[in-house]
Amino acid sequence: MQVQELVGIVPWTFVAQICNLFIQMYLIKRFLFRPINEMLEKRKAMADAQITDAQKAREEADAMKQEYEQNMLDAKDKANQIVTSAQKTAAIQSEEILKEAADQAAAIKAKAEKDIAQEKRKAVNEVKNEIGGIAMEIAGKVIEREISEEDHAKLIDEFISNVGEAS
Repeated sequence: MQVQELVGIVPWTFVAQICNLFIQMYLIKRFLFRPINEMLEKRKAMADAQITDAQKAREEADAMKQEYEQNMLDAKDKANQIVTSAQKTAAIQSEEILKEAADQAAAIKAKAEKDIAQEKRKAVNEVKNEIGGIAMEIAGKVIEREISEEDHAKLIDEFISNVGEAS
């Protein structure tokens, strides 16, 4: 009986299998790994480009945000300046209006005082004339004689001067 070896190595088969393995490795490397590596490199380049674009977009957004914030600060400053200016203008105008009103009130008061003084003089003159006429009548009755125009004028002047001193 012959004993068969279960596991045996035939040298030519072994060499053929090793050659077959190298040929398969070459073919796999050539036709499979290269295209896969090229595709992976393209994907990596595309991902890098997208990352770079995203960073640029972020930088632009940050710049726009800073510009917007600066514009908002400028707008707030301008608004505050406008409000301050409006308040100052309003204060100046209100002071001018109050001054004008005070001046008008003083002018009205002065005119009223002047009118009162004029009316008072007019009333005093009218009263003097009436009193002078009444005094003449009384004097005429007392004296029972007719008084000349000269005497009449003297009596009136005397009476007016006495009444003027009394008031």
